[in-house]
Amino acid sequence: MEKILLPEIKDFHLIDVYASNGGYNSAKKAFSQTPDEIIDQVKKSGLRGRGGAAFLCGLKWSFMPKTTDKPKYLCINGDESEPGSFKDRQIFEFNPHQMIEGAIITCYAIGAKTAYVYIRGEYHKWIKLLQKAIDDAYAKGYLGEKMKETFGTSFSCDVYIHKGAGAYICGEESSLMNSLEGKRGYPRVKPPFPAQNGLWGCPTTINNVETIANVPKIIEKGWEWFSKIGHPKHPGTLLFGVSGHVNKPGVYELPTGTLLTDIIYNYAGGIPNDKKILCVIPGGTSMPPIRGDKLEGVRMDAESLKEVGSAIGTGGVIVMDEDTNLVKVLARIAHFYHHESCGQCTPCREGTGWLEKILKRIIAGKGSTSDLDLLITVANQIEGNTICALGEAAAWPVKFMVERFRDYFEQRVSKENSLPVANKVHSMRETAFPLADVKN
Repeated sequence: MEKILLPEIKDFHLIDVYASNGGYNSAKKAFSQTPDEIIDQVKKSGLRGRGGAAFLCGLKWSFMPKTTDKPKYLCINGDESEPGSFKDRQIFEFNPHQMIEGAIITCYAIGAKTAYVYIRGEYHKWIKLLQKAIDDAYAKGYLGEKMKETFGTSFSCDVYIHKGAGAYICGEESSLMNSLEGKRGYPRVKPPFPAQNGLWGCPTTINNVETIANVPKIIEKGWEWFSKIGHPKHPGTLLFGVSGHVNKPGVYELPTGTLLTDIIYNYAGGIPNDKKILCVIPGGTSMPPIRGDKLEGVRMDAESLKEVGSAIGTGGVIVMDEDTNLVKVLARIAHFYHHESCGQCTPCREGTGWLEKILKRIIAGKGSTSDLDLLITVANQIEGNTICALGEAAAWPVKFMVERFRDYFEQRVSKENSLPVANKVHSMRETAFPLADVKN
C-alpha cells in the first residue's frame, strides 16, 4: 500500500526532494477550486481527526463562519505530550512539507491568513527541523506574499511555530489557545466553541499535525481514493506508535482497521522471549486498556475499538507482557495526570491526587480490597465533572484497569480489615491531610 504520511523516499524532508515528487502541486490544484469545494472534498473523504477525538475534519472546517469582520486562525496541535504518543514528531522530521502544504490548503479553505503550529516545548530537535522547513518554504515562495506569484492566486498566508512550556494540559485545544495568547493554560468553558470565539476572540480551527498532513493527498488523488483506504467509517492510514514489550518498537503507518495482533506480531516483531501479553493500551495512556486474552479480532480504528470498550486516541500502542506489575504501571499513570492537572476543576485537582495516594498505598502493602472500590468511586466522581477531557484521561485508565483486571488487583491487596467505601473515604482524609502538617 502507498504510504500517505511517511513515504520511503530518501531526504523527503528537503524541500527540493519534496517538490520533485509532486510536493506543493496539491496547493496549486486547491487554488483552482473554491474554499467550499475543498471543504466538501475533505468531508466526503471521511478524514477524522488524528489527535484523539476522531472528529470529522471537514465538518469541523465547515463550522467556521463564512463572513466575519474578524481575522480567522488555524492552530495545528503538535503538543504531543500524552505518554505513549510519539507519532507527530515523525512528520516534523521526515515529512514536514506535506504538513506545511496541508496548512496552506486548510487556511485557504477556512479563510485564515495565519497558522500557528503549537509544538511541545521539549521537542527542541523537531522545532528546529520544522523551522528550517518553514524557512525554506518562504524562500521558495510557498508561504507569505510570494505565494501569490508562485501559485497565481490572490491568497496568501503565514505559518509560525509556537513553542509550549511543558504543560500536558496545553494539548487540550482551548488551553492551547490560552497559551498562545500568553495566558495560563486553563481550559475554557464551551460554548462558545473555537470556531465562534477562539484566538483573541476570533474564529479559529484547531487540527492535529497528522490530520493536516493528510489533506494534500486527498486533494491530489481525490476523496474517493482516500475513503477506500482502511475502515470505511474511519478511512485512511494511521501512524501507530508501538512501545513497551515488543521486539521492534517504533512508528508504523498502516491502514485503519488493521488487526491489533498484526501490529504487535507482524510489524513490531512480537514479544521478547515469546512471553504472553498481559495488557495493551491502544491509544496512549488515557485510553481504556484491553486484556491480553481479549485481543483476538480487535481492529485499530475508532469504531472497532468502541465496540471493545476502548478508543483509538493518538494510536499510541503500549504493550505489557505477563511479568508487568500493573499496579506500578497504574500508579505511574496516575502520578502523571495528578502532576499535569491544571487545578481549575475540583474533581480533577483533588481526585487525581487521591488516585495516586491510594495506588501508592497498595504498592506499599497497606491496601485492601475496599481500596479497589474506592479507586473506581473516585474515578467516577472525576469522569464527566470537569471542563476538559483531562478528567476522563485520568479516570479511565484507573477505572477500567481495576474493573478489567479485578482478579489481578485483588491478589495484590490485603483482604484483612477491609473497610466499606464510606469509611475508607474518611480514613483517606485523615491520612492524606494529617493535622500535624498544619501546625506551626
